[in-house]
Amino acid sequence: MSSTLVAPQMVINSRMLYFGWIPENPDALRAVLPPGLRPIDNAQVFMNQYVVDTAEQTSGLGAYSLTYLGLDLDRMAPDGATPSRWWTHYFNSSAGMRDYVIARGVPATAGRTTIELTGSSVVATTYSGDTAVIRSTAAIGTPAATVSGQLSYITDIGGRLVDGIYPWIATLVDPWQVVSLEFLDPDSSVYALRPKSPLEVTWGFYSPNASFCYPGGEFPVS
Repeated sequence: MSSTLVAPQMVINSRMLYFGWIPENPDALRAVLPPGLRPIDNAQVFMNQYVVDTAEQTSGLGAYSLTYLGLDLDRMAPDGATPSRWWTHYFNSSAGMRDYVIARGVPATAGRTTIELTGSSVVATTYSGDTAVIRSTAAIGTPAATVSGQLSYITDIGGRLVDGIYPWIATLVDPWQVVSLEFLDPDSSVYALRPKSPLEVTWGFYSPNASFCYPGGEFPVS
């Protein structure tokens, strides 16, 4: 990893499982947002589990794995269709990258993510430290359409809300379906984001080659 990390940083061809769901206890989650931010009406949670296998896939971040989660907000990213997002958890395998994002208000902690492909199934497992806390299983098809956009993640930097814009491009597989979502550790704070039963997935995708900038621009939240 580069000794000096300056935004933006580029990542290419990550293996990524990204989706959202309705949580078991929406009211409890609404309380985690700072003043001035409100959740989307259905209080849906988002989660991105992804792996960057080699340092050559990044402009300076090095190889790493990451799972992040949080709440969708009632404000929009630049595309006018995707909600802005607030991180509650961010399990990252790279100490240098954790320093980079913590400086930008991200709640990064030590962790790692594995993504295992077997035929038409993908299993993503998230670890907080050495403890497995989340396991997602999805049925996947073959690469189909390539899509792109700009995501918006809100952070708190020294008491000031900042909107980070993250451009991305990825080839999505079709078909795609989450088969199960397991929260494995009731003692972990991330357990509060567990889905209601039966599982209601609201959106998502699997991509074998998701690429993005980290972040592309940062602006004060009005």
